[in-house]
Amino acid sequence: MSLTKDFISENKDRIIEELFSLLRIPSVSAHKHAEEAIYLCAAQWVELLLKSGMDNARIISTSGNPVVFAEKVISPAKPTVLVYGHYDVMPAEPLNLWNSPPFEPEIRDGKIYGRGADDDKGQSFMHAKAIEYLIQSNSLNCNVKFLIEGEEEIGSPALEAFCRENKDLLRCDSILVSDTSMLSADTPSITTGLRGLAYWQLEITGANRDLHSGIFGGAVANPINEMCKLLASLTDDDGKITVPHFYDKVEDVSQEEKMLIKQIPFNEELYKKNLGVTSLYGEKGYSTLERTGVRPTLDICGIWGGYTGEGSKTVLPSKAYAKLSARLVPNQEYHEILELVTAHLYSIAPKHIDLKVTSLHGAESYVCPIDTPAYRAAEKAYHTIFGIRPLPVRRGGSIGVIPVFEKVLKVKPILMGFGLESDAIHSPNENFPLGMFTKGIETIVEFYKNYGKNM
Repeated sequence: MSLTKDFISENKDRIIEELFSLLRIPSVSAHKHAEEAIYLCAAQWVELLLKSGMDNARIISTSGNPVVFAEKVISPAKPTVLVYGHYDVMPAEPLNLWNSPPFEPEIRDGKIYGRGADDDKGQSFMHAKAIEYLIQSNSLNCNVKFLIEGEEEIGSPALEAFCRENKDLLRCDSILVSDTSMLSADTPSITTGLRGLAYWQLEITGANRDLHSGIFGGAVANPINEMCKLLASLTDDDGKITVPHFYDKVEDVSQEEKMLIKQIPFNEELYKKNLGVTSLYGEKGYSTLERTGVRPTLDICGIWGGYTGEGSKTVLPSKAYAKLSARLVPNQEYHEILELVTAHLYSIAPKHIDLKVTSLHGAESYVCPIDTPAYRAAEKAYHTIFGIRPLPVRRGGSIGVIPVFEKVLKVKPILMGFGLESDAIHSPNENFPLGMFTKGIETIVEFYKNYGKNM
């Protein structure tokens, strides 16, 4: 057994309880009433980082939710690694689909269950424990900073300004992020690309109040009917987005990249089985991995209105609502896409309804080189712990602050994720396998050993 495994084994109960202390806090950034939980979670992070051996840790206010900053200085002459994570989580609804309460974490069948178990409290916490081990064993060979934010799940609206105002505080040589996933538990991978994001909310108003559907049906527009028609028109039967100029800056997938994607292990039948679907669907002419990694998408994330209670109510609703998101690829700027889709929606909205489109947030895409000292250190670390060289893979998700780091701090982050598709992030029954949690700590420790040598 390695010394890192010894440390994890000897401190297992304490480590799990410390993680649980974070998972119990409902720090849902999307909920306006969660301000107390947000500050409570930030304060808990400060306490845990200090216990892990950081020289100092504190809460710093921003124009939005506060960030947690901590640092451990070995020597001003040594390189500095900045660890980024987020303590906010997605809403847990629908609560009835959870097999255990989302904010009462527990271990079942070798997995940690609870909102944030993977995304991103569990994955961020691995870094704190890796640093604790390195400090206790006197083997930390570089300076370390932590930046844990509380708004990632709503697009990190305050973080770019914070980074610009605190460049000196955040100055570093490399940035580590564990907020992504691997191909599988047996096929490690390092995320080398993320899609960007654009997000809207739509509101359609018909009459000035809900109406009796028998008396008024057929005389005035039904906002829900009109919302469905409007949204259905945004993609065609081949899965192609119909918004004019949406694809103008999208580069075709090169043959070289197509070949690299084909090398990624992918079992379509197992993929469908895990998702509980009988067939897959997406943009015609592209493979599943191309659709989820290097092609843009436009999806309805939510739609509601009218009567949805028990039994029947013959009502013609006054309003209908929807949430819409686009995943973007390199060269697609989210501000431009936000305006493009908004203008298109207004242009096709019929006169017999009142449409309101609100742009909520967005993020740029990101591509990471695979020849930097930090990437090589991460690659070797995965190889050591998993016994196989990790594959570089572009993933379909978005992390808004990643391109901000590149733009403001002039550093390319390394995305050392340990999540699995089965972890159900953003869904009921989110979980994180204990084996991946411990392997994550071990891999991060190995990164620092390699990084010191490479630098």
